[in-house]
Amino acid sequence: MKPFRDMRIAEGYLASLAEPDDFDGWRDVARRLVQADVPPDRVAWDVPGGQGADLFATGSRRLPVPRPDAPQPRASVRFVQVAKSAILHSDPTRFSLLYRLLWRLQANPRLMDDAADADVRVVEALARTVRRDIHKMRAFVRFRSMAEPDGGERFVAWFEPEHHILRANAGFFVRRFTTMHWSILTPQGALHWDGETLLEGPPATRADAPSGDPVEALWRGYYASIFNPARLKIGAMLKEMPRKYWKNMPEAALIPQLVATAQAREATMVEKGAIDFGERPHSLSGIADAIQACRRCPIGCNGTNAVAGEGADHAALMIVGEQPGDTEEQQGRPFVGPAGRLLRSHLEQVGISDSKAYVTNAVKHFKFTDRGKRRLHQSPTAKEIDTCRWWLDGERALVRPRLILALGASAARSLLGKTVSVQKERGVAHPLDDGAELWITTHPSYLLRLQDDGRTTEERRFSEDLQRVAARIAELAG
Repeated sequence: MKPFRDMRIAEGYLASLAEPDDFDGWRDVARRLVQADVPPDRVAWDVPGGQGADLFATGSRRLPVPRPDAPQPRASVRFVQVAKSAILHSDPTRFSLLYRLLWRLQANPRLMDDAADADVRVVEALARTVRRDIHKMRAFVRFRSMAEPDGGERFVAWFEPEHHILRANAGFFVRRFTTMHWSILTPQGALHWDGETLLEGPPATRADAPSGDPVEALWRGYYASIFNPARLKIGAMLKEMPRKYWKNMPEAALIPQLVATAQAREATMVEKGAIDFGERPHSLSGIADAIQACRRCPIGCNGTNAVAGEGADHAALMIVGEQPGDTEEQQGRPFVGPAGRLLRSHLEQVGISDSKAYVTNAVKHFKFTDRGKRRLHQSPTAKEIDTCRWWLDGERALVRPRLILALGASAARSLLGKTVSVQKERGVAHPLDDGAELWITTHPSYLLRLQDDGRTTEERRFSEDLQRVAARIAELAG
């Protein structure tokens, strides 16, 4: 490690570090400054690529020498963990921020436990961003083959990290690709591994890396084969794999077409995988009895009681939710918990009598995860919804509703056989194959999770959706 240089600048000190990710160097200087009782506002930090001494007043001397009896600085384990990540960030103020926190820790050893503290919030955010960048590098580095001068094979990747994470990630790639000869090139520097020794190299450009190799066709074919249109959530995909990484990933060229054809492929999958469990019961009570014994998906095997639909045998309106909740599973009736009470309140306001509707769920058992003594709701998977659709189709065939109200995306999928956006499809009629009309809106449990103005706005939209359904019921009845 290059030794730091130091200067007395006006009434403060300038400490220079060897590298932008030099945690050890920063820690050594920071300890010395704390022991010498130098407050944060008298220290400026100089790092490669950052502000230099020419921006400050002239004058120099060595950093202060602490008293022999000066106590060792105190730093919590949590601070050290966060600092090791945050120092890799590209924010030029990170060294000053960390020193200010270290200084404050001397008077308040539990400072890092104060989530409301402004400095703690900022440094935690820097650390999270760095950890995310480290994860993205591990996930999105793509090696391409190129011949070495001696006739051997080397795998070379180009990556553009946002922060100073190259050396921090070196160990991961050495462990994962121990037997390969590889290089990772970045604008900040390079890593080269020959199977025994790891070397660092100077910054590179994208032109220094190969543009492609024959193996990429196999990789694209593999990616296309594992792409599941039934589980596609574009927002989540872009959050996990932002577009800025696509240019260096061979499979990314397939994504627009795979997304564009997802719904058609999903419909084909549902049609080919349509489940036939034999002859359905000929009555709603028969279905209620049969679903208690259903073990055709993991939810049916989790030890909970199935909850059948209830209501008028030939109701003009069928209301379909996602699944029973904790209260519904305990009482054996649909929509008797907080979401159900909210739903019934809104139905009453728009003039829909729940006693004349048939109320059920897309999935008949309660899917949950344990949290101590509480059972917290878990959303069913597309496969679980499609499996339980056989029972819902049986209820539809017996009730023969003229209108069906789907509450949420899971309910909509159970009726359409594909995943749709509730916000895009709500408030309009969707004709179904049996002649019924499907109307889609949000699930009332979604409203319960909102607060303040957000809930007020969404409840108004929910009520407007129900008013349209009430008007359509009256129109069909007339």
